[in-house]
Amino acid sequence: MSKLAVGIVGLPNVGKSTLFTALTKNEVLIANYPFATIDPSVGVVAVPDSRLATLSAISGSKEIIPAIIEFVDIAGLVAGASSGEGLGNKFLASIRETDMIAEVVRIFEDSDIHHVAGGIDPLSDIEVINLELILADAETVGKRLSNVERDAKRGDKGAEVEHGVLSRLLPHLESGKLANALGMNEEEQKLVKGLHLLTMKPFLYVCNKMTDGYNLDEQNDDRWVRLMEFFTNTGAEYVVVDAGMEHELKDLSDEEKNEFRREYGAQGSGVENLIRACYHRLGLMSYLTTGEKETHAWTVPVGSIGPKAAAAIHTDFEKKYIRAQVVSFDDLVTAGSLAKARELGKLRTEGKDYIVKDGDVIEFLI
Repeated sequence: MSKLAVGIVGLPNVGKSTLFTALTKNEVLIANYPFATIDPSVGVVAVPDSRLATLSAISGSKEIIPAIIEFVDIAGLVAGASSGEGLGNKFLASIRETDMIAEVVRIFEDSDIHHVAGGIDPLSDIEVINLELILADAETVGKRLSNVERDAKRGDKGAEVEHGVLSRLLPHLESGKLANALGMNEEEQKLVKGLHLLTMKPFLYVCNKMTDGYNLDEQNDDRWVRLMEFFTNTGAEYVVVDAGMEHELKDLSDEEKNEFRREYGAQGSGVENLIRACYHRLGLMSYLTTGEKETHAWTVPVGSIGPKAAAAIHTDFEKKYIRAQVVSFDDLVTAGSLAKARELGKLRTEGKDYIVKDGDVIEFLI
């Protein structure tokens, strides 16, 4: 499968670059002023998956290869970006190249870190950012609608369908809603996909808090209550991360990180939760292969059938696919080896219509 990129988006000084560094362990310029990050920084991140170490131990693998996601640290968006304010056009172009948006908002008060709006209100931040993305999309849709109108009037069937969906989409955007919230059938989605709209991408909201700070979620502040109502009403997904703490921990061993988190009462790794949430929002899962050479997690869309999943290893595998030998991760661990799993009748043969499940351990026969 081709690389998948998540754009880290937000207003200036909300913790995007701090979070990016914690995610990727790559130092980027972090400064307490807007536009510290002018060119997007890119980092490749492993998707946390404890199953790989377990499988590797069973198979005696020499190498472990996890699934990966690319994160792109995009400079701070400002009001008016859609009409070129700040570094608007550059920011929007950088977002357009990603597959998904991780939108960072601050949920902590700290007088030492300036907020571009002068005060902390995460829902207001989301409205500012989303409005800029919506305005950019409305302009794209408006231009396309004008171009397709002539062909639709001439009776071009494809143009008629496109004109129909764009005629619904433009007022939807103009009312302040994301493009991905408009109900579309499969054909309409394909037509709209070609426009590369910013708000057709999956969104994940990242609520950035601060250790020992005034955090809106911990205080059940009215601003947090309003934010939760927005997430509930829109069906949005969110994670809470302490980017500063994760940044401090980035160079420690796993054991040291766990000890530190226990001390501060943190529930697991916010960064790992974020990576998994992005993988989920992208509609992805991992199947696994294992042997003496390597244990490998392969990324495929949820619901992939055997031949499509096999293509993740090599494109030729899709055409040459005959069948697959499959055992679930849990059954293999219980059995203790592939040979024992086979003996227990847990290793099964699947044909071309087999729908791969997350955590299936597979050997393709071609």
